[in-house]
Amino acid sequence: MITVLGAGAFGTALAISLAHKGPVRLWARNAGHATEMQKTRRNERRLPGVDLPENITITADLEPVSDQHPTLLAVPMQRLRSVLTDYTDALSGGMLVACCKGMELSTGMGPTQIIGAELPGATPAILTGPSFAADIARGLPTALTLACADETAGESLQQALNTPNLRIYRTTDVTGAELGGALKNVMAIGCGAVIGAGLGDSARAALMTRGFAEMARMATALGARPETLSGLSGFGDLVLTCTSDQSRNYRFGLSLGRNETFDSSVTVEGAATARAVCNRAAKMEIDMPISRAITALISGELQVDQAMDMLLSRPLKEERC
Repeated sequence: MITVLGAGAFGTALAISLAHKGPVRLWARNAGHATEMQKTRRNERRLPGVDLPENITITADLEPVSDQHPTLLAVPMQRLRSVLTDYTDALSGGMLVACCKGMELSTGMGPTQIIGAELPGATPAILTGPSFAADIARGLPTALTLACADETAGESLQQALNTPNLRIYRTTDVTGAELGGALKNVMAIGCGAVIGAGLGDSARAALMTRGFAEMARMATALGARPETLSGLSGFGDLVLTCTSDQSRNYRFGLSLGRNETFDSSVTVEGAATARAVCNRAAKMEIDMPISRAITALISGELQVDQAMDMLLSRPLKEERC
């Protein structure tokens, strides 16, 4: 049985899609939430209006996972390590697929690095790419990247996670897949701020394009393959997240651009990731001016017009990554 840890919108949507292939166990940390979903057969808190198939079992008790079936970790990036340490005995030795995107603020590590550090006996992988929970839950066609350094394990996971509406592509470039998913969230905040401030679609297109150059610059410096950044986990996710109101990072950026208060209960992975990215880039002496401007915008050090002036006043140069 496939296990999905995390009964947020994305974890629930994945459980719904995977239930078309067989039984799924959906774990919620909050026992009251689990009982509510089991009774109503819906997750009205996170994914309203969508029925849960009968072969999804919802529980707040995490039993030891099987090393023969994948376990999906659909928990917020900044809480991933605590989940692994809290449930070490249940998760050790399993095939653990991270479904979160970002860098850990305290260490700059990505999801699979954290899994490897906390559970060295597990097989780590990451599922990433352009996707919204509502689309997956409604059965709309979606394509994702499954990155696993162990090619044999990756092939097994690809077969297990591919569903009628969820097409899974495979790569061994875990670094590229992780960084694409992490860095695009930062750029999405910037694009939201641009639109929120009324700077226009042309400015957004410029930020996306030059932002992608920054993404590729950092990723290749850390050993990623350029073609990975051009695929679903990089360019594909960037396009989706920077252009849709369904993106929490984009909506957060909109609120910054409009000088509005954003709902603090909504997880915005890109906010913490932006700080982690800038810290890591500074240590590696990688030039990331857009990421720095977005980080300053998030912290309140700059307003949108000041950030744009800072970027536009940079020395002229040849276009290249």
